[in-house]
Amino acid sequence: MGWGPPAGSPFAGAGANATNAASGLPFAGIPSELRERVERELEHEPEHPAPEVEFHHVDPDPRPFTLRTFLQPHLGALVVAAVLVIVETVALTAGPFITRLAIDEGITPGEFDTLLAISLVYLASIVVNALAGRARIAFTGTLGERLMEQLRIRVFSHLQRLPLGFYTEEKAGRLMTRMTSDIDALTQLFQEGLVQLAVQALTLAIITGVLIALDPLMAAVTLLLVVPAMFGLTLWFRSASDRGYAAVRDRIADVMADLQEGLSGVRIITAHNRRRHNVVHHRNVVGAYRDANDYTAKVGAIYGPSTEAIGVVGQAVILLVGGRLVLDGRISLGDLFAFTLYLTMFFAPIQQIVQLYNQYQQGQAAAAKLRDLLGTPSAVVERADARELPPIAGGIVLEGVTFGYDPAAPVLRDVDLEIRPGETFALVGPTGAGKSTVAKLVTRFYDPQSGRVLVDGHDVRDVTLRSLRGQIGVVPQEPFLFHGSIRDNVAFGRPDASDDDVREACRAVGIDDLVDRMPDGLDTPCHERGVSLSSGERQLLALARTFLYRPRVVVLDEATSNLDLQSETKVEAALDVLLDGRTAIVIAHRLSTAQRADRIAVIDDGGVVELGTHDELVVAGGRYAAMWATYASHLGEERTSSTGG
Repeated sequence: MGWGPPAGSPFAGAGANATNAASGLPFAGIPSELRERVERELEHEPEHPAPEVEFHHVDPDPRPFTLRTFLQPHLGALVVAAVLVIVETVALTAGPFITRLAIDEGITPGEFDTLLAISLVYLASIVVNALAGRARIAFTGTLGERLMEQLRIRVFSHLQRLPLGFYTEEKAGRLMTRMTSDIDALTQLFQEGLVQLAVQALTLAIITGVLIALDPLMAAVTLLLVVPAMFGLTLWFRSASDRGYAAVRDRIADVMADLQEGLSGVRIITAHNRRRHNVVHHRNVVGAYRDANDYTAKVGAIYGPSTEAIGVVGQAVILLVGGRLVLDGRISLGDLFAFTLYLTMFFAPIQQIVQLYNQYQQGQAAAAKLRDLLGTPSAVVERADARELPPIAGGIVLEGVTFGYDPAAPVLRDVDLEIRPGETFALVGPTGAGKSTVAKLVTRFYDPQSGRVLVDGHDVRDVTLRSLRGQIGVVPQEPFLFHGSIRDNVAFGRPDASDDDVREACRAVGIDDLVDRMPDGLDTPCHERGVSLSSGERQLLALARTFLYRPRVVVLDEATSNLDLQSETKVEAALDVLLDGRTAIVIAHRLSTAQRADRIAVIDDGGVVELGTHDELVVAGGRYAAMWATYASHLGEERTSSTGG
């Protein structure tokens, strides 16, 4: 199938632009004046078949991430690159030797034919160098892009398998840094850095051998004068730059984290008049990043000119020693000329290696950050022998469950709980008592430290995550809408669903009138996080998404707590349709929601302190009865106030 404007693409929603602009909504899609040009471009687009993607809940490569382990599977391609590097380097370093032959065999004896032949050989070496360089750049560039594609997919896949607790502790900006600046640093290293490092190192080795062959005395002077000074300076630079580039990677992560937080919280920042304060704070964060870069620049400023000075001193000494040898007749003029040219080429690779070492250090620092990320284990691991969970009726049992986000501070202690198939079961209790924790254990977002969670008698740790979560739907308190069309968001759990299935889900939850009012119907784009929709509309879309997913168990994290009365009525009607015949776990912040449940569990003090129907718990006169009395009192005051009392 050729590529066209799919549902949810910017092009598909282009017709909504004028409506959005008129209503003050964010712009999305392609401007109408550009539609014809876009259509013409799309006619010439090549076919893009759907890629085959495999996702593993366990990292298929458990080895620590290093440059060696990452490059090892591509050893054959690296050998080809090495051959191209060798050909390119040999052709590059042949010039001074050919010049020596031209002087001693052609110019000095006056042999023009010999000089012409040597010149043609020189020209051929230049052509070989150019062709090998072109082939090497094209090959290593393609290889580097393929490596980076694999690395980005590997990092993103690992982020998908990490537990929810990881994201509560780690800043989103830091994670963005891993996928942007860190991988960009490795891109530069793989595409040019490592290859150029090999070219310059091989060049240095060849030149050293040629210098010794031309004249051992001058080679000894060069190596004894230049190499020790260069070696000592390089050791210092390595230590200093290691610290510098590690600090640079940390500081850019801070910049990205602060930027992400400032953008996500811009409404709160504006409402609390904190814009100036945040600018000052960000200036300090950026200042720390600048200081880290200034340090690396100062280190480089010391190292670069120092190596150049050492090189100039070495050249002066060689001219003095070599000139004396020519006068004494111990070497030819061609030998001295070739030695001087090779000496110039000898210093250039050293200086290049220094610059490449900077790049290498940046890549190593980035690799260390990625190694830490990829080495972060998942708290929920699918067993190798996990079996498929068969279609379930929806019975859920917690047996002796103890769990804490910090194992030293359990939220739940030795909890026993049974939820019957098809039952609407409400969890109530004070904030932080563990209501949401019970739901997260059922969906296996976490595993208990002790005890078992059973679904229809199956331990959730013994079944595949796909088959478990394929039968459990979650409707959060704050529904998340993704960038794309209404169709994309409703069919998020079943991307192969037909338009008729999507419309049926919308009708079932009572949102079909909203879709009909939209300028492009199901193709209408949802802006970032659904900001163009009301809270009630976003929640209804989330319910339609869950309805289309067809789960046997539904987890509701108080889906009506942030809605006005009219929206709440619509959502409650949609919930009646959604929950019909399904097991429902309702995390209830409003007792009016709990009142409608078949049974209610009061969670507090690390366990279930009360269990029963609404009427039974009110009659029992326990904690739920006290909560209900308080709620009824507040509800009565609100009604009195609204009627003018």
